[in-house]
Amino acid sequence: MERRIDHYLKDLIDEDRFTFYEAVRDFSDDVIAPQILGWEREHALVSDAAIQQMAELGLFGLPIDEAYGGQGGDHLDLVLMGIALGYHSQSVAITPGAAVSLGAKPLMLCGNEEQKKAHLPDLAAGKRMFVFGLSEPGRGSDAANPEVTAVKTDNGWRLRGEKCWSTNAAWASHVVVHALTHPDAKNGYRTTCFIVPMDHPQVHYQEMAGKQVWKQSSTGSISFDGVEVGDESILGDLQGGFKVMVTTLNGGRLFVAGLAVASLAFALDKCRQYAQERIQFEDKPIGRFQRVQDVILDMDMALESGVTWLMHACDLYLENRLERERAAKVKIECSRRASDLLVRAMEICGGVACLDEFGLIRHHDDLFVTRVGEGSNLALKTQAVRPLLPDIARILQ
Repeated sequence: MERRIDHYLKDLIDEDRFTFYEAVRDFSDDVIAPQILGWEREHALVSDAAIQQMAELGLFGLPIDEAYGGQGGDHLDLVLMGIALGYHSQSVAITPGAAVSLGAKPLMLCGNEEQKKAHLPDLAAGKRMFVFGLSEPGRGSDAANPEVTAVKTDNGWRLRGEKCWSTNAAWASHVVVHALTHPDAKNGYRTTCFIVPMDHPQVHYQEMAGKQVWKQSSTGSISFDGVEVGDESILGDLQGGFKVMVTTLNGGRLFVAGLAVASLAFALDKCRQYAQERIQFEDKPIGRFQRVQDVILDMDMALESGVTWLMHACDLYLENRLERERAAKVKIECSRRASDLLVRAMEICGGVACLDEFGLIRHHDDLFVTRVGEGSNLALKTQAVRPLLPDIARILQ
Protein backbone atom coordinates (compact mmCIF):
# COMPACT_ATOMS: atom_id res chain seq x y z
CA MET A 1 0.00 0.00 0.00
CA GLU A 2 1.36 3.42 -0.96
CA ARG A 3 2.13 5.69 1.95
CA ARG A 4 -0.72 8.18 2.20
CA ILE A 5 1.70 10.91 3.21
CA ASP A 6 3.38 10.66 -0.20
CA HIS A 7 0.16 11.91 -1.76
CA TYR A 8 0.50 15.15 0.19
CA LEU A 9 4.25 15.57 -0.02
CA LYS A 10 4.17 15.48 -3.83
CA ASP A 11 2.22 18.75 -3.82
CA LEU A 12 4.29 20.41 -1.09
CA ILE A 13 7.90 19.93 -2.20
CA ASP A 14 9.71 20.12 -5.52
CA GLU A 15 10.57 17.12 -7.68
CA ASP A 16 14.22 16.89 -6.63
CA ARG A 17 13.34 16.88 -2.95
CA PHE A 18 10.64 14.28 -3.48
CA THR A 19 13.13 12.08 -5.36
CA PHE A 20 15.46 12.34 -2.37
CA TYR A 21 12.61 11.49 -0.01
CA GLU A 22 11.72 8.45 -2.14
CA ALA A 23 15.31 7.18 -1.98
CA VAL A 24 15.37 7.34 1.83
CA ARG A 25 11.82 5.90 2.00
CA ASP A 26 12.83 2.91 -0.13
CA PHE A 27 15.95 2.37 1.98
CA SER A 28 13.73 2.43 5.06
CA ASP A 29 11.32 -0.11 3.55
CA ASP A 30 13.95 -2.45 2.13
CA VAL A 31 16.81 -2.29 4.64
CA ILE A 32 15.57 -0.93 7.97
CA ALA A 33 12.03 -2.30 8.32
CA PRO A 34 13.05 -6.00 8.13
CA GLN A 35 15.53 -5.54 11.01
CA ILE A 36 13.50 -3.52 13.51
CA LEU A 37 11.68 -6.40 15.18
CA GLY A 38 14.92 -8.30 15.69
CA TRP A 39 16.59 -5.30 17.31
CA GLU A 40 13.58 -4.82 19.58
CA ARG A 41 13.42 -8.43 20.72
CA GLU A 42 17.17 -8.56 21.28
CA HIS A 43 17.06 -5.24 23.18
CA ALA A 44 19.74 -3.95 20.81
CA LEU A 45 20.55 -0.46 19.59
CA VAL A 46 20.55 0.41 15.90
CA SER A 47 23.31 -1.75 14.48
CA ASP A 48 26.68 -0.38 13.46
CA ALA A 49 26.06 -1.87 10.01
CA ALA A 50 22.84 0.12 9.61
CA ILE A 51 24.58 3.30 10.76
CA GLN A 52 27.29 2.66 8.19
CA GLN A 53 24.68 2.18 5.46
CA MET A 54 23.00 5.45 6.40
CA ALA A 55 26.40 7.14 6.31
CA GLU A 56 27.02 5.76 2.83
CA LEU A 57 23.71 7.29 1.74
CA GLY A 58 25.03 10.64 2.93
CA LEU A 59 22.41 11.06 5.65
CA PHE A 60 24.87 12.32 8.25
CA GLY A 61 26.03 15.11 5.98
CA LEU A 62 22.72 16.29 4.54
CA PRO A 63 22.85 20.03 5.39
CA ILE A 64 26.63 20.26 5.71
CA ASP A 65 28.30 22.38 3.06
CA GLU A 66 30.06 20.51 0.26
CA ALA A 67 33.28 22.33 1.15
CA TYR A 68 33.35 20.26 4.35
CA GLY A 69 32.38 16.98 2.68
CA GLY A 70 28.61 17.26 3.15
CA GLN A 71 25.71 17.03 0.72
CA GLY A 72 25.06 20.77 0.62
CA GLY A 73 21.37 20.37 1.47
CA ASP A 74 19.31 22.16 4.07
CA HIS A 75 17.06 21.63 7.06
CA LEU A 76 14.06 20.64 4.93
CA ASP A 77 16.08 17.72 3.57
CA LEU A 78 16.78 16.70 7.16
CA VAL A 79 13.08 16.81 8.10
CA LEU A 80 12.17 14.76 5.01
CA MET A 81 14.76 12.18 6.00
CA GLY A 82 13.18 12.01 9.47
CA ILE A 83 9.73 11.44 7.98
CA ALA A 84 11.01 8.74 5.62
CA LEU A 85 12.90 6.82 8.34
CA GLY A 86 10.51 7.59 11.21
CA TYR A 87 7.63 5.92 9.37
CA HIS A 88 8.98 2.58 10.55
CA SER A 89 11.03 3.62 13.58
CA GLN A 90 11.64 6.92 15.34
CA SER A 91 14.67 5.29 16.98
CA VAL A 92 16.31 4.81 13.60
CA ALA A 93 15.35 8.27 12.36
CA ILE A 94 16.69 10.08 15.41
CA THR A 95 20.13 8.49 15.05
CA PRO A 96 21.23 10.49 11.98
CA GLY A 97 18.66 13.17 12.87
CA ALA A 98 20.19 14.04 16.24
CA ALA A 99 23.69 13.57 14.87
CA VAL A 100 22.94 16.42 12.48
CA SER A 101 20.36 18.68 14.17
CA LEU A 102 21.85 18.45 17.69
CA GLY A 103 25.42 17.50 16.83
CA ALA A 104 26.69 19.01 13.60
CA LYS A 105 24.18 21.89 13.42
CA PRO A 106 25.56 23.87 16.42
CA LEU A 107 29.01 23.61 14.87
CA MET A 108 27.71 24.68 11.45
CA LEU A 109 25.83 27.68 12.84
CA CYS A 110 28.14 28.86 15.62
CA GLY A 111 31.56 27.28 15.11
CA ASN A 112 34.65 29.11 13.89
CA GLU A 113 36.47 28.07 10.74
CA GLU A 114 39.12 26.09 12.59
CA GLN A 115 36.47 24.07 14.44
CA LYS A 116 34.50 23.41 11.27
CA LYS A 117 37.57 22.16 9.38
CA ALA A 118 38.56 19.96 12.30
CA HIS A 119 35.22 18.22 12.73
CA LEU A 120 32.67 18.68 9.94
CA PRO A 121 34.28 16.38 7.33
CA ASP A 122 34.20 13.38 9.69
CA LEU A 123 30.72 14.28 10.93
CA ALA A 124 29.44 14.49 7.36
CA ALA A 125 30.93 11.08 6.56
CA GLY A 126 29.40 9.49 9.66
CA LYS A 127 32.87 8.61 10.97
CA ARG A 128 32.07 10.34 14.25
CA MET A 129 29.14 12.01 15.97
CA PHE A 130 28.68 14.98 18.24
CA VAL A 131 26.14 14.81 21.06
CA PHE A 132 24.49 17.89 22.57
CA GLY A 133 24.79 18.01 26.36
CA LEU A 134 21.75 20.02 27.44
CA SER A 135 19.35 18.23 29.80
CA GLU A 136 20.44 17.48 33.36
CA PRO A 137 19.06 15.43 36.28
CA GLY A 138 17.94 18.68 37.92
CA ARG A 139 17.27 20.73 34.81
CA GLY A 140 14.76 19.84 32.11
CA SER A 141 12.59 22.67 30.85
CA ASP A 142 14.83 25.24 32.61
CA ALA A 143 17.72 24.39 30.33
CA ALA A 144 18.82 28.04 30.16
CA ASN A 145 20.18 27.75 33.72
CA PRO A 146 22.33 24.60 33.83
CA GLU A 147 23.82 23.11 36.97
CA VAL A 148 26.91 21.98 35.07
CA THR A 149 29.53 24.68 35.68
CA ALA A 150 32.63 25.85 33.83
CA VAL A 151 35.00 27.81 36.07
CA LYS A 152 37.81 29.93 34.60
CA THR A 153 41.33 28.72 35.35
CA ASP A 154 44.80 29.97 34.40
CA ASN A 155 44.87 27.64 31.39
CA GLY A 156 41.22 27.60 30.35
CA TRP A 157 38.12 26.16 32.02
CA ARG A 158 37.23 23.40 34.47
CA LEU A 159 33.87 21.65 33.93
CA ARG A 160 31.90 19.81 36.60
CA GLY A 161 28.44 18.25 36.61
CA GLU A 162 26.28 15.80 34.72
CA LYS A 163 24.21 15.79 31.54
CA CYS A 164 21.52 13.21 30.81
CA TRP A 165 19.08 12.20 28.06
CA SER A 166 21.93 12.73 25.59
CA THR A 167 20.92 11.12 22.29
CA ASN A 168 23.65 9.16 20.44
CA ALA A 169 25.97 9.20 23.45
CA ALA A 170 27.13 5.62 22.78
CA TRP A 171 28.57 6.62 19.41
CA ALA A 172 29.69 10.17 20.20
CA SER A 173 33.26 11.36 19.73
CA HIS A 174 32.57 14.76 21.33
CA VAL A 175 29.91 16.38 23.47
CA VAL A 176 28.82 20.01 23.20
CA VAL A 177 28.41 21.01 26.84
CA HIS A 178 26.06 23.85 27.78
CA ALA A 179 27.58 25.13 31.04
CA LEU A 180 27.07 27.96 33.53
CA THR A 181 29.98 30.41 33.24
CA HIS A 182 28.59 33.71 34.59
CA PRO A 183 25.90 33.03 37.22
CA ASP A 184 25.47 36.73 38.09
CA ALA A 185 24.68 37.85 34.53
CA LYS A 186 21.13 38.41 33.35
CA ASN A 187 19.12 35.47 32.08
CA GLY A 188 20.24 34.44 28.60
CA TYR A 189 23.84 35.61 29.12
CA ARG A 190 24.99 33.23 31.85
CA THR A 191 26.19 30.25 29.86
CA THR A 192 28.79 29.10 27.35
CA CYS A 193 29.03 26.00 25.13
CA PHE A 194 32.21 23.91 25.02
CA ILE A 195 33.31 21.14 22.66
CA VAL A 196 34.64 18.33 24.86
CA PRO A 197 36.09 15.00 23.62
CA MET A 198 34.29 11.97 25.00
CA ASP A 199 37.59 10.12 25.49
CA HIS A 200 38.83 12.74 27.98
CA PRO A 201 39.85 10.84 31.14
CA GLN A 202 37.53 12.95 33.32
CA VAL A 203 34.49 12.38 31.09
CA HIS A 204 32.36 9.41 32.12
CA TYR A 205 29.48 7.96 30.10
CA GLN A 206 26.89 5.30 30.79
CA GLU A 207 23.80 4.25 28.87
CA MET A 208 20.61 5.16 30.75
CA ALA A 209 18.92 1.94 31.86
CA GLY A 210 15.19 1.22 31.91
CA LYS A 211 14.18 3.50 29.06
CA GLN A 212 10.97 2.26 27.36
CA VAL A 213 10.89 4.71 24.45
CA TRP A 214 13.22 5.08 21.45
CA LYS A 215 14.57 1.70 22.51
CA GLN A 216 16.98 1.36 19.59
CA SER A 217 18.40 4.86 20.11
CA SER A 218 21.34 5.44 22.44
CA THR A 219 20.49 7.70 25.39
CA GLY A 220 23.34 8.38 27.76
CA SER A 221 24.31 10.09 30.99
CA ILE A 222 27.60 12.00 30.72
CA SER A 223 29.44 13.36 33.76
CA PHE A 224 32.34 15.79 33.94
CA ASP A 225 34.69 15.35 36.89
CA GLY A 226 36.86 18.44 36.72
CA VAL A 227 37.38 18.33 32.96
CA GLU A 228 40.04 20.84 31.84
CA VAL A 229 39.56 22.49 28.42
CA GLY A 230 41.11 25.52 26.74
CA ASP A 231 39.51 28.62 25.26
CA GLU A 232 39.70 27.01 21.82
CA SER A 233 36.97 24.61 22.97
CA ILE A 234 34.38 27.39 23.26
CA LEU A 235 31.65 27.03 20.65
CA GLY A 236 30.21 30.41 19.69
CA ASP A 237 30.78 33.38 21.98
CA LEU A 238 31.69 33.51 25.65
CA GLN A 239 28.37 33.85 27.55
CA GLY A 240 26.68 32.98 24.25
CA GLY A 241 25.58 29.48 25.20
CA PHE A 242 21.90 30.40 25.32
CA LYS A 243 22.07 31.63 21.73
CA VAL A 244 23.69 28.36 20.63
CA MET A 245 21.00 26.40 22.45
CA VAL A 246 18.06 28.39 21.03
CA THR A 247 19.45 28.34 17.50
CA THR A 248 19.88 24.58 17.72
CA LEU A 249 16.51 23.76 19.25
CA ASN A 250 14.42 25.86 16.87
CA GLY A 251 15.30 23.58 13.96
CA GLY A 252 15.27 20.49 16.16
CA ARG A 253 11.62 21.08 17.03
CA LEU A 254 10.72 20.84 13.36
CA PHE A 255 12.54 17.53 13.14
CA VAL A 256 10.64 16.20 16.17
CA ALA A 257 7.37 17.37 14.61
CA GLY A 258 8.37 15.39 11.54
CA LEU A 259 8.81 12.25 13.65
CA ALA A 260 5.29 12.70 15.03
CA VAL A 261 3.92 13.13 11.50
CA ALA A 262 5.78 9.98 10.41
CA SER A 263 4.23 7.91 13.21
CA LEU A 264 0.78 9.22 12.33
CA ALA A 265 1.40 8.35 8.67
CA PHE A 266 2.31 4.77 9.61
CA ALA A 267 -0.75 4.41 11.85
CA LEU A 268 -3.07 5.72 9.16
CA ASP A 269 -1.78 3.28 6.55
CA LYS A 270 -1.89 0.38 8.98
CA CYS A 271 -5.46 1.15 10.03
CA ARG A 272 -6.91 1.73 6.59
CA GLN A 273 -5.42 -1.54 5.43
CA TYR A 274 -6.65 -3.41 8.52
CA ALA A 275 -10.13 -1.89 8.24
CA GLN A 276 -10.49 -3.35 4.76
CA GLU A 277 -9.06 -6.78 5.60
CA ARG A 278 -10.48 -7.51 9.05
CA ILE A 279 -13.72 -9.45 8.64
CA GLN A 280 -16.26 -9.33 11.48
CA PHE A 281 -20.05 -9.50 11.77
CA GLU A 282 -21.84 -10.87 8.70
CA ASP A 283 -18.48 -11.66 7.02
CA LYS A 284 -17.84 -8.06 6.06
CA PRO A 285 -14.85 -5.77 6.75
CA ILE A 286 -14.95 -3.49 9.80
CA GLY A 287 -14.21 -0.51 7.57
CA ARG A 288 -17.91 -0.32 6.79
CA PHE A 289 -18.66 1.00 10.28
CA GLN A 290 -19.03 4.76 10.59
CA ARG A 291 -17.01 4.95 13.81
CA VAL A 292 -14.07 3.23 12.12
CA GLN A 293 -14.35 5.54 9.12
CA ASP A 294 -14.46 8.59 11.40
CA VAL A 295 -11.16 7.70 13.05
CA ILE A 296 -9.45 7.00 9.73
CA LEU A 297 -10.69 10.28 8.28
CA ASP A 298 -9.61 12.20 11.40
CA MET A 299 -6.16 10.68 11.04
CA ASP A 300 -5.99 11.62 7.37
CA MET A 301 -7.07 15.22 8.03
CA ALA A 302 -4.53 15.54 10.85
CA LEU A 303 -1.83 14.13 8.60
CA GLU A 304 -2.58 16.52 5.75
CA SER A 305 -2.77 19.58 7.99
CA GLY A 306 0.28 18.55 10.01
CA VAL A 307 2.59 17.90 7.06
CA THR A 308 1.37 21.05 5.27
CA TRP A 309 2.05 23.21 8.33
CA LEU A 310 5.41 21.53 8.86
CA MET A 311 6.58 22.09 5.30
CA HIS A 312 5.56 25.76 5.55
CA ALA A 313 7.48 26.11 8.82
CA CYS A 314 10.54 24.56 7.18
CA ASP A 315 10.32 27.13 4.39
CA LEU A 316 10.22 29.92 6.97
CA TYR A 317 13.18 28.38 8.79
CA LEU A 318 15.23 28.33 5.59
CA GLU A 319 14.38 32.02 5.08
CA ASN A 320 15.39 32.76 8.67
CA ARG A 321 11.85 33.96 9.41
CA LEU A 322 10.62 31.25 11.79
CA GLU A 323 9.96 32.65 15.26
CA ARG A 324 10.57 30.42 18.26
CA GLU A 325 6.87 30.55 19.12
CA ARG A 326 5.83 29.22 15.71
CA ALA A 327 8.34 26.38 15.83
CA ALA A 328 7.00 25.49 19.27
CA LYS A 329 3.38 25.51 18.06
CA VAL A 330 4.15 23.18 15.14
CA LYS A 331 5.89 20.73 17.47
CA ILE A 332 3.11 20.92 20.06
CA GLU A 333 0.27 20.35 17.61
CA CYS A 334 1.87 17.62 15.50
CA SER A 335 2.93 15.61 18.55
CA ARG A 336 -0.37 16.10 20.37
CA ARG A 337 -2.59 15.15 17.44
CA ALA A 338 -0.49 12.14 16.51
CA SER A 339 -0.46 10.89 20.11
CA ASP A 340 -4.20 11.25 20.58
CA LEU A 341 -5.08 9.62 17.27
CA LEU A 342 -2.64 6.76 17.73
CA VAL A 343 -4.66 5.57 20.73
CA ARG A 344 -7.86 5.63 18.67
CA ALA A 345 -6.08 3.77 15.88
CA MET A 346 -5.12 1.03 18.31
CA GLU A 347 -8.74 0.77 19.46
CA ILE A 348 -9.82 0.12 15.88
CA CYS A 349 -7.35 -2.73 15.56
CA GLY A 350 -8.01 -4.26 18.98
CA GLY A 351 -5.67 -6.72 20.66
CA VAL A 352 -3.41 -7.16 17.66
CA ALA A 353 -2.31 -3.54 18.11
CA CYS A 354 -0.46 -4.59 21.28
CA LEU A 355 1.83 -6.98 19.38
CA ASP A 356 5.30 -5.71 18.55
CA GLU A 357 5.21 -7.12 15.03
CA PHE A 358 2.09 -5.05 14.21
CA GLY A 359 4.04 -1.84 14.80
CA LEU A 360 1.47 0.45 16.41
CA ILE A 361 2.65 -0.07 19.98
CA ARG A 362 6.15 1.03 18.96
CA HIS A 363 4.82 4.32 17.63
CA HIS A 364 2.47 4.72 20.60
CA ASP A 365 5.40 4.58 23.00
CA ASP A 366 7.77 6.68 20.90
CA LEU A 367 5.24 9.46 20.38
CA PHE A 368 5.60 10.31 24.06
CA VAL A 369 9.13 11.51 23.30
CA THR A 370 7.81 13.95 20.71
CA ARG A 371 5.65 15.52 23.43
CA VAL A 372 8.58 16.14 25.80
CA GLY A 373 11.64 16.14 23.50
CA GLU A 374 13.16 19.47 22.35
CA GLY A 375 11.10 21.10 25.08
CA SER A 376 8.07 19.77 26.92
CA ASN A 377 4.80 20.74 25.27
CA LEU A 378 3.54 22.16 28.56
CA ALA A 379 6.61 24.38 28.93
CA LEU A 380 6.55 25.38 25.27
CA LYS A 381 2.94 26.53 25.59
CA THR A 382 4.10 29.16 28.08
CA GLN A 383 6.55 30.42 25.47
CA ALA A 384 4.17 30.20 22.53
CA VAL A 385 1.37 32.19 24.18
CA ARG A 386 3.50 35.28 24.85
CA PRO A 387 2.80 37.05 21.52
CA LEU A 388 -0.92 36.62 22.20
CA LEU A 389 -0.73 38.26 25.64
CA PRO A 390 2.10 40.81 25.36
CA ASP A 391 1.05 42.82 28.41
CA ILE A 392 1.06 39.72 30.59
CA ALA A 393 4.39 38.63 29.13
CA ARG A 394 5.98 41.94 30.16
CA ILE A 395 4.69 41.57 33.70
CA LEU A 396 6.20 38.08 33.98
CA GLN A 397 9.64 39.11 32.71
